[in-house]
Amino acid sequence: MSAPVIHPAQRNLVDIAPTESYRPADPVWVYRAGAWRAGVVEVASARAATVTYRTGASRGTAVDTMTAECVFARDDLDPALDHR
Repeated sequence: MSAPVIHPAQRNLVDIAPTESYRPADPVWVYRAGAWRAGVVEVASARAATVTYRTGASRGTAVDTMTAECVFARDDLDPALDHR
């Protein structure tokens, strides 16, 4: 998988999809702890998305709510997350 290389603060606002455009089970990248991590949308609203994401190289996951600049659509499959 190739994660985005841009820091969320450097993203162009016109390129950021609103969180309400995501649906449950959509594969995404989320920016947490200084890195983009593979995740899956649980729920989204106009202000934020709640995402289950991988915490690192292990199969462990975490759940967090984040704003649009920290969420990026993901095309690559992640076998630990995309089994739903």
